[in-house]
Order: sequence, then C-alpha cells, then structure tokens
Amino acid sequence: MPRLCLLALFCTVLLTPAVQAAQYSSEKGPLQVDQLANGLEHPWALAFLPDGQGMLITERPGRLRLFADGQLSGPLGGLPKVFARGQGGLLDVALSPQFAADRLVYLSYAEAGDDGQAGTAVGRGRLSADLRRLEDFRVIFRQQPKLSTGIHFGSRLVFDRDGHLFIALGENNQRPTAQDLDKLQGKLVRLYPDGRVPEDNPFVERPGARPEIWSYGHRNQQGAALNPWTGRLWTHEHGPRGGDEVNIPEPGRNYGWPLATHGINYSFLPIPEARGKTVEGTEPPHYVWEKSPAISGMAFYDAGRFPAWQHSLFIGALVDRCLIRLELDGDRIVHEERLLEDLDTRIRDVRQGPDGYLYLLSDETDGKLLRLGLAPRE
Repeated sequence: MPRLCLLALFCTVLLTPAVQAAQYSSEKGPLQVDQLANGLEHPWALAFLPDGQGMLITERPGRLRLFADGQLSGPLGGLPKVFARGQGGLLDVALSPQFAADRLVYLSYAEAGDDGQAGTAVGRGRLSADLRRLEDFRVIFRQQPKLSTGIHFGSRLVFDRDGHLFIALGENNQRPTAQDLDKLQGKLVRLYPDGRVPEDNPFVERPGARPEIWSYGHRNQQGAALNPWTGRLWTHEHGPRGGDEVNIPEPGRNYGWPLATHGINYSFLPIPEARGKTVEGTEPPHYVWEKSPAISGMAFYDAGRFPAWQHSLFIGALVDRCLIRLELDGDRIVHEERLLEDLDTRIRDVRQGPDGYLYLLSDETDGKLLRLGLAPRE
C-alpha cells in the first residue's frame, strides 16, 4: 500500500473516534482537544507503530497496551516484572530504528534488587505479529548500584541518527551519586541497541568510571528528544523546589547537580551540597524555571499540519498541570507559552504523531489519551 494511503488509514481508522472534544485558546489560535481514550492507570509513555497499526502505551503499574481502531487492548504479554512503588513501575517505550525489520520494542522500568531497593533497567522484546505480546524479552541495561526506595528513576529512551540508544536516568534521590563516575545514578547513558558500550564514549578509558556514561550531574530526567533540525539530543530534568531545567548534553560534561542548582530543598532549606546557581567546572542549564512546573515528556514540532507550531518544543507539566510550548530560534529559547491550563490535568507525556497532531497522556488513576491540534478559525 502506498505510504500516503497508509497515513490516511492511520488518520481515519485509528483517530476518528474522538470521544469528547473541547476548545481552548492559545497565542497561535484556538486549540481543539479530543479525548481518544480513558481508563489508563497512570500512563507514562507512548510510541507510534508504523503503517497505521496504532500506538503502544505504558502504564506505570506494569502494563503495556495497544490503542488501535479507537480501542484499548488488554495488557500485552511477555513483559518484565516491575518495581511498582512510588514513582517506580513501567516507564518509557521506544521502537527500534529498524522496527520494520526487527520488530523490537524497548522498555525502561524500575527493577527491584535483592535488598528491597531498586534501579532503572532497560530491555527489549520482539512485538508478535498479532500485536499481543513481546517475545524473547531481554534486559540490556541495569542501573548500578540499585539505590532507590521508590523515587527518581528518570527515565527516557531516545535513539540518535547513528542508532545509539540514550537512556536518561534519575539519581534515585541520592544526591551525591550524580557526581560519582563509578555509579549510574544521575547520568545520561549512551549504548549500542544491544547494550554494548560504544568505544568513543567519553569515559571508556578512565579508570574507576562507568564506560556507559555520556554526561553526569543530572537530577531526575523525565524528558528527552532528538532535535529534528540539528540531530542533537535535548533532555530536561526536575529540580527540587525550583530549578527544573532543559539541557543539550555534551559528552563528558558535568551538569552540576547537586553542586549547582537554582532550587532549594522541599523543607525550604538549602541543598546541603549546593555551592550556588553556577559552579566552576559545571555546565549551566540551557533553560531554567526558578519555580518548578514539574516537567515530564518532550516533543519537538516539525510537522506541516500546523505551521504556526513549527520550531516549537512542547513539554508536559505535572504540578502546573499544563502543556508548555517553548518557541525556538535555532537552539535559543525565545518565548514560553502555557497551554491547556483550563484542562487542569497532569501531563506526563507528549509526542508528535505521524499525522501532525500532538498526543498527550494524563497522569491519573483514570488516565487519558488526548489529541491536540489548532482548531480551524471560524
């Protein structure tokens, strides 16, 4: 079937059943929000299957589900056991860059250790032809040591143009470990798709350092996306009380946590290790919020459907309960707009769909899959 026909099939078969529609305002014109599904338990991430087959959606308690033909499937089989406690559980999902040939689906999740603590793990399995299970699931990465009692797992998965897999990790709320190169807490990791370490990673030759590390000094990274115009990876992370930040991580660089931060502790006291907002030898944030929106999910917009959104970066906000649009001029962020504040929902993930709409997941017990676009002007 020709590609255009397949895209049309995706738009008409998968996305026609808009259960509820509502309009909201924005600087670029009225917005239309369509609720496509509900009944998801704390959904965390989504990934689009090719050829209009639908999308995979993770739920934090440990379920992976398929949304297709306007319906949510039951849980797919073949998934790993997850540490579903606090912020832990089944987290991100990404397709192999060669999915058409290998059908591999990558999952990040919280995994328990022998002592009751947990860390982030990543594995991959082959999606069955009937779309009902992952076959031959294998773990390719484990965060070591396991230090989390239920928070700060990260994590996002992104493949770059060369096929490397980036894994954005949290520091398990063990602040000093983000600076420890012998630990994988608070790190951005770069691997081959099978879990092997690339020979040109920045710490491969350093004694006592984990060779998987690409950059360090991160807190709790819950957003990552590849800039479609430059091919560079962007990430974002939660600060404590203040100091959420966007970064463009460079190999071997130190992004400061907990030595440099714009935030303070939740107790309103200073971070004990902090030396200021900027510290020599660490990289300042590319963009920072002094008051934390609690950011999660990240999507660049480069589709032709809504030209007014071109060169925008969209980020979900959990505490501020909105969608943030950052306007770009090259790599510079020149303007910020808050969308969907009237919707009053925790936005966990945002993705650009193959049809040019944005797709959002709301982090709730009765979580929703939403489609967002600019409404036609009357």
